[in-house]
Amino acid sequence: MKKYDIEPYNDDQSTYDFKKEDAYLRAKKKLDKLVGFYWHLAVYIVVNLFLFILIGVNSGDGFWHFGAFATPLFWGIGLLFHFLGVFGPNFIFGKSWEEKKLKEYMDKDKEEYKRFQ
Repeated sequence: MKKYDIEPYNDDQSTYDFKKEDAYLRAKKKLDKLVGFYWHLAVYIVVNLFLFILIGVNSGDGFWHFGAFATPLFWGIGLLFHFLGVFGPNFIFGKSWEEKKLKEYMDKDKEEYKRFQ
């Protein structure tokens, strides 16, 4: 009897399984980041609503002062960075936006060129 009972890999099957598992792990990691961001957003909304209500009821100085907006402002900056970490900096200005703008500028140049001909 062998000391280790290990079967050799079937090259075709192991490569396929590895690619499939790797794709699953990447998708799972993206999903976990997305869920984490949505939880962060939900907690941000709930806590800041609570703070606004608390400050509005208990504040003798009135509601419109920097202290009332400091937490949402600075936490919001952190939330923005979390958003950029999850969705990427190209969320707003991605490839499709660039392509659309390039086409728009090229069409505009073509019209101007036709007008001067």
